[in-house]
Amino acid sequence: MTLDIRKTALSALGAGLLGLLTTGPSLAIETPPTLNDGVLTVGMEIAYPPFESYDGDDVVGFDPEVSEALAERLGLEVDYFDTRFPNLILGLNSGRFDTIISGMYILPDRTKQADAIPYAQTGAAIMVTAASDVRPAEPEDLCGLTVGLQQGTSWVAKLNALSTDYCGANGEEPIDIREFPTTSETSQALLSGNIQAHMEILSAAHSIVDKARGRIEITSDHAIYPETLGIYVKKDNDALHDALEAAVEAFKQTDEYRELLERYNLEAA
Repeated sequence: MTLDIRKTALSALGAGLLGLLTTGPSLAIETPPTLNDGVLTVGMEIAYPPFESYDGDDVVGFDPEVSEALAERLGLEVDYFDTRFPNLILGLNSGRFDTIISGMYILPDRTKQADAIPYAQTGAAIMVTAASDVRPAEPEDLCGLTVGLQQGTSWVAKLNALSTDYCGANGEEPIDIREFPTTSETSQALLSGNIQAHMEILSAAHSIVDKARGRIEITSDHAIYPETLGIYVKKDNDALHDALEAAVEAFKQTDEYRELLERYNLEAA
């Protein structure tokens, strides 16, 4: 079931005026046409802290803060359309929302389906339970282990390739890869002993560890498989793409952007 949640960043008039003041030397970024007049409808999976999650009726996290900052510069309000991660590009291309801002990597198979604008960089982390007798620090240490990932993430293909090209080639047991609908279900599988390791985006992994209160630990000491996060727009929607791209570039010049990256353990794109 999907939810269509309205979160107003500013009134359209107020946002438009403020956008003129905050976009820097280029002054105004022309308000682009959207599916609903005056509204930027953003597709995301609102079950993925710290990128996006619910706090009561409010949508909070890195991506909502980015969405509001960009909408402000475009003179728009913000709607959040909640849907499962694997369905985001399908929903974008079927006209359910204007853009995807949901911690989604820029990958060739995705950019064949939609256009992407870089907005941050991150990588993955490996987690195990605190009581585990395995301490994988690198992907190669996952040979012979049961590893959980959220369905639709890019690491599924990477670990399948690693299992064949590295584990098998070196006489080690393959990686037993298990996919789960959400990251919270993956971490529950880890705590219940159904998987031995959980791979997740670094900032999300820190959030999982904090909530687990000592029951889960990160065993990798650096970002694994670093990638760039992208804001996705339907192909041929040049007006929205160009306006969002200009808004992103203006936002990147601000202290607000740099402080957001630091707070959420991300790097600039």
